[in-house]
Order: sequence, then C-alpha cells, then structure tokens
Amino acid sequence: MTQNSKVIQINPDPLAPYAIAPGWRVGDLLFLSGQAAIDEAGNIIGADDFDQQVAQVFANIDRVLAAGGSSRDRIVKVTIYLTDMANFPKIVEARKQYFSPPYPADTIVEVKALAIPGLMVEIDVIATA
Repeated sequence: MTQNSKVIQINPDPLAPYAIAPGWRVGDLLFLSGQAAIDEAGNIIGADDFDQQVAQVFANIDRVLAAGGSSRDRIVKVTIYLTDMANFPKIVEARKQYFSPPYPADTIVEVKALAIPGLMVEIDVIATA
C-alpha cells in the first residue's frame, strides 16, 4: 500500500469475522465496503422490513464515514444491490431522505442474494474526506 492509504477502523467491527475491511482511505478518497443491515454486534436488523434495513445501512455508512474523516454529504458514488427490484421505488424515496441535491452518482443492480440470508439491500460508497 502507498503511504497515504490506510484501513478505516471501527470498533466493534461486525465485518471482521468475514475478513472484510470496513473501508479504506486513500488520500482524500474513501472506499467503503458494502454496508448491509447488520448492527455492531453482527445481528441482522429488520429481517422482513426493507425500510428498517435501509435505515441500518445508512447508520452503518455514517459510522464508517465518520471513522474515515468524512460524512454522508461528501458521498460522490453509491452502488446499491437489491435482492428484489420491486423495492426500487422505496430506494428512490430513501435517496431523497438520506441525501440532498446534488445527489451522488448511483448504480442499482438486482442480485439473486446477498452474503447473509435475510438481507435485502447492500450499499457501497465512494466519498471524499
């Protein structure tokens, strides 16, 4: 790694059992691993509630961004993974709730499943510090 690269550390780290860094800060850019509806203890939040999962995802994003010296208003790109594209209208509403203009660049894809059964949404982030 280069001198201006470092892992973003959070404690407790619910991703540690999966050998995943929460994110990396490279210069003034932050690259977050996909954040899902997993709390600090590693428990799934909102197993049957998409809106509750989205709220936990953004709480996790905020936590990792803060640890890396950034915040949600500095997000420039998100990739959103949905297990059911029927939730697309809800994710559009979530973008309006959790972001303000100018909105970040965005890619949304439907996936067959996420890493842990019961997860419905995962978001990875690129932000500036």
